[in-house]
Amino acid sequence: MNQNTTNAQDASCNTLTVMFDGACPLCRREVGLYQSLAPLQAVEWLDVSQQTAGLGAAEQARYMARFHVRLQDGRLLSGAAAFVALWLVMPGWRWLWRLGRLPGVTPALELAYRGFLHLRPRLQRWARMAEPSSGSPTPR
Repeated sequence: MNQNTTNAQDASCNTLTVMFDGACPLCRREVGLYQSLAPLQAVEWLDVSQQTAGLGAAEQARYMARFHVRLQDGRLLSGAAAFVALWLVMPGWRWLWRLGRLPGVTPALELAYRGFLHLRPRLQRWARMAEPSSGSPTPR
């Protein structure tokens, strides 16, 4: 198992658990950006597209449809609220957490996120077409 991935049942209550769709090229890129940072507290990265995530089919589909974060106290957040929670522990992103905590901002971010979710399938196709195919010679 990858050190950046944990089984859903094994996630420690001392960590923030980020549940992301590793099969989505957009999600992989964004999570990769976050993973390149040194978080201000422990973060577990759970790729819910993998069988090793230990999720049932319905639970996996739910987590793949929207971004989710499980807080240290066990609460599960999704969508914009999940992003705001993640930004709190990411250096360089805390200003967005502060912005997201202002009255009315998280609901506005949620509306924008829902709009993105409608575009996500098309954006995923474009992102997949832009990815270098495995086995293809590298351009020189």
